[in-house]
Amino acid sequence: MFKSALVALFSLILIIQFPVQAKTAASSGTDAERSNVKKSTKAKAVKRRVATKTVSSRDRRAKPVRQTATVRGKQKVTYRRVAVRSVLPAVPPALSVGDLAGLNLTQDPLELKSSVALVIDPVDSKVLFEKNSAVPLPIASLTKLMTSLIVVEAGQDMNELLEITEADVDREKNTHSRLRVGMHMTRADLLHIALMSSENRAASALGRNYPGGLTVFVAAMNAKAKALGMSETRYVEPTGLSSHNVASARDLAKLVLAAGQHPLIRQYSTDEKYMVDSGGRTLAYANSNRLVANPAWDIGLQKTGYISEAGRCLVMLTKIDGRSIVMVFLDSKGKFSRLADAGRIRKWLSDLRPQHLSDASHADGSG
Repeated sequence: MFKSALVALFSLILIIQFPVQAKTAASSGTDAERSNVKKSTKAKAVKRRVATKTVSSRDRRAKPVRQTATVRGKQKVTYRRVAVRSVLPAVPPALSVGDLAGLNLTQDPLELKSSVALVIDPVDSKVLFEKNSAVPLPIASLTKLMTSLIVVEAGQDMNELLEITEADVDREKNTHSRLRVGMHMTRADLLHIALMSSENRAASALGRNYPGGLTVFVAAMNAKAKALGMSETRYVEPTGLSSHNVASARDLAKLVLAAGQHPLIRQYSTDEKYMVDSGGRTLAYANSNRLVANPAWDIGLQKTGYISEAGRCLVMLTKIDGRSIVMVFLDSKGKFSRLADAGRIRKWLSDLRPQHLSDASHADGSG
């Protein structure tokens, strides 16, 4: 009997001891192990909360859609939640200086998209059409027309190799250029692509390499403007990237006529395409004005320009029905609107009877 009692006692000890040992083993782990267990538990909890939050967020954005289906002759209605894609509000276009001045509100009989326009007959200086033509505005790359005039009239060696440097990199608008720092190119090639394709680094290099440097070059630009009677014109650099380069349409018409006296400027500004050697690599450039490739147009000189402060700009010396015409468009809206405005003027002049040209409609900003 004593033996039986001893066996029962031993069995009870075993039953009690094993759970205690398991509990002791779990609690006897290192602090690092206990920390890992806590971190794992906490991470799972956070993950569950994030998942719940994501689902809830999606549910809030979702829209219930009612669906009806017929199953075995019985109509069954179900609802499915469809996520609604949020639409970001459109960013309004930047206002030009002309917009801020209210010039875009000026109406004209041809419904031009340009806030400023001027059309003259260079033979007798007769104004055929005008709209806000006396208001000075930023002129963007139309600046390069004066840049080319200063370079050509300075009589510098057109075959001299000029280097593109860090000073030519655009820090004003951060525009792109295929002319890398360290490239060498002739003055003629730089002038060609500055006029034809509005290459900013080319125009900058031309100004830097003027006798006396960039400061003297800009002074020469302003002196030339004054000599031409461009009383509403001011230049601060040779590319047009600065909105502080300003002129009126009337002033720009005078510049077009002066630049048109130089065959080199006429040729370079109206070439459709041009290839330049940039030192082991050939670069292909195209004209920034696609009208020069249109056989319906006879263009003797042209220049385009654009920065946000100036809008789309265009000047041209062209022939319409055999008659020379100067066109100036500033602060035009839309990528191709300045070209379309030129087309409207061309059609208007072609349709207008010659004897009525003296009575051509004016829109000078007062109505």
